[in-house]
Amino acid sequence: MPDTKKFFENLSGAGKCVAVLTSGGDAQGMNGAVRAVVRMGIYVGAKVYLIHEGYQGMVDGGDNIKEATWESVSSMLQVGGTFIGSARCAEFRTHDGRLRAAQNLVKRGITNLCVIGGDGSLTGANLFREEWSGLLEELVQSGKIDEAAAQAHSVLHIVGMVGSIDNDFCGTDMTIGTDSALHRIIEVVDAIMTTAQSYVIVCMCLCVCRYLALVSALACGADWVFIPELPPEDGWEDLMCQKLSENRADKKRLNIIIVAEGAIDSSNKAISTDYVKDLVVRCLGFDTRVTILGHVQRGGTPSAFDRILASRMGVEAVLALLEASPGTPACVVSLCGNQAVRLPLMECVQMTQEVQKAMDEKKFEEAVRLRGRSFENNLNTYKLLSHRKSDSELPHSPFTVAVLNVGAPAAGMNAAVRSAVRVGITEGHKMLAVNDGFEGFSKGQIKEIKWGDVGGWTGQGGSLLGTKRTLPLKKLDKIAEQIRIHNINALLVIGGFEAFECVLQLCDARSKYEEFCLPMCMLPATISNNVPGTDLSIGADTSLNAIVEVRQMTCDRIKQSASGTKRRVFIIETMGGYCGYLASVGGLAAGADAAYIYEEPFDIRDLQANVEHLTAKMKTSIQRGLVLRNENSNDNYTTDFIYQLYSEEGKGVFDCRKNVLGHMQQGGAPSPFDRNFGTKIAAKAMQWISKRLREFYREGRVFANTEDSACLLGMRRRALLFQPVIQLKDETDFEHRIPKEQWWLKLRPLMKILAKYKTSYDVSDSGQLEHVVRLRAKDTDNSTI
Repeated sequence: MPDTKKFFENLSGAGKCVAVLTSGGDAQGMNGAVRAVVRMGIYVGAKVYLIHEGYQGMVDGGDNIKEATWESVSSMLQVGGTFIGSARCAEFRTHDGRLRAAQNLVKRGITNLCVIGGDGSLTGANLFREEWSGLLEELVQSGKIDEAAAQAHSVLHIVGMVGSIDNDFCGTDMTIGTDSALHRIIEVVDAIMTTAQSYVIVCMCLCVCRYLALVSALACGADWVFIPELPPEDGWEDLMCQKLSENRADKKRLNIIIVAEGAIDSSNKAISTDYVKDLVVRCLGFDTRVTILGHVQRGGTPSAFDRILASRMGVEAVLALLEASPGTPACVVSLCGNQAVRLPLMECVQMTQEVQKAMDEKKFEEAVRLRGRSFENNLNTYKLLSHRKSDSELPHSPFTVAVLNVGAPAAGMNAAVRSAVRVGITEGHKMLAVNDGFEGFSKGQIKEIKWGDVGGWTGQGGSLLGTKRTLPLKKLDKIAEQIRIHNINALLVIGGFEAFECVLQLCDARSKYEEFCLPMCMLPATISNNVPGTDLSIGADTSLNAIVEVRQMTCDRIKQSASGTKRRVFIIETMGGYCGYLASVGGLAAGADAAYIYEEPFDIRDLQANVEHLTAKMKTSIQRGLVLRNENSNDNYTTDFIYQLYSEEGKGVFDCRKNVLGHMQQGGAPSPFDRNFGTKIAAKAMQWISKRLREFYREGRVFANTEDSACLLGMRRRALLFQPVIQLKDETDFEHRIPKEQWWLKLRPLMKILAKYKTSYDVSDSGQLEHVVRLRAKDTDNSTI
């Protein structure tokens, strides 16, 4: 990373031509990436071209390669698929086809190419780059271009972005489209579960892609999953049928079995959904249905995650092209943890191919390792949660662990509780559930919770345990008494800023109450994402999707109104207290024109400038505007004030509507990200608690009073870290209930750039061309989906 801050305004695109294309299978979010490339390219002064129909359009040339304007990509962020088209191109695989493509690019002065596609598309782009100088020589010799043109366009720079719902490209935790595909799968499963409440649907088999199979199994709590990387052992048929029988005995109406494409058994025999269905019907007589999702997974609008990912990657791709020198290798923009990084394209392709080679050679453990730590963690977590051990199989543990939720409800809390309870039981602990937070704790609302008690919790919104904002300070005597009564040896606290304060208060009380000298772990769960020590909190992603859905409704309403000619601006108030995360990141995901937050003070001059900027935009072909305001951004410039200001100043150009989202941001089913994030960090937290219990167990009792015995488990950049809550006090603004430093503030300039504002963007974390091997060595624990 550079020693000093570098701003992109020093990287001029003047005189450069950038082209963007999408290739291979389509994926939700591709349009967001195209939009970001176009607008960032234009912003820095470059000419940007859209290449329609993928490599076929580059080979054919003509109207397939068109210069883009700012308005060319307006209202594209929320559209699924790829509006510039994608096609398989046999001609580009030939030397003659690449020769024609090179001629078409040189004709327009294009020497910077951004390719959005899978490993095949990116490999083709790299081959094109390697052949470039030779192709130009041939074109000169045949008289199709002159020597001056060859000299002026002597180097072709390539940057790739992976757009694929399969998430099968090594070097990135997530590919564009994967999260949206998970949304489609989970929507189907949730719909099936609703039907199962009315009818006895005993078994449902779904056929999906490999990665999606594993992660959707985690997200919906599937009873069985088949993936190529983990062939079931011999006799799996009997084991699966036995499990289904046990579920029926427990009155479980619905069993979900997920079968990945290409699933095989240990003898290399294919496992299909029809085979599984026939097995269940033949052996158990259960009513069984098969659902093959197919292209449904590619359909629909992109999720908030994919819109943000695509926007960040598109901007980073343009920066990479601006910084490229003749010796710079082709790179791919990737996501590692919560950071956008650049990796050598062919290293990633090579590792991706090694995965398939390991699979072909039946080296399944090696294939899982090569897929990356995120995939491996998902697999290990699923194994932990899916197999219900008998009492005789469980290890002996003398420990009792209590789980409780604190603060406002957040989608994903129930998934975290389910995971914690089942991992705790697997570790042999007695698990207790506390109702209504520390208020319920003080009243003794505590009972043992078993494996079957948390069945079906993963997809439930809110908090099934109940949650209150009550802090323990005034009830320490009663809470300590309940710890003695129930012989509690450890606490897992799931919640937001109040949960953080609760754990701090219990730590402070250790000197007076020996009962609080036990291991404590806090998991951040709040839609506000305002907890110190973590970049992301359980529930925030679901809330962002609620904002995106509101944006989608605004677009639909505009299309339905007055033959689509009415221009309208929506003023939306988001929750979050003093934390502007939802307004800022939601603004990036929804393509907002402005987002007002407490962390970035604004005055009437800023408001007036924003109104004038939006008015000028709305006089073009753009028909919608979106303005977000965080609820506590300013005491005087209220949502009503901003609505009235925009309404008055926009007369004759646009009209206004306002919407206060309120508690709808907390409700509804959790997103796949929140289900999996909650599931994975809760499992990790329980393993940490088990380790701490053993460490602090002396002479028949647990005694823990060190700083590192009370920790918050949070995601920091690329890793999940346990951090002592006492050490996080210095990082916290307690008055406003926010961390003193918030990583997402650096994303605000992206939203402004993509909304056509002039601003500066710190790229001090960009420009890192990291190598996959070195990156893997540093990757302690990815925590993305």
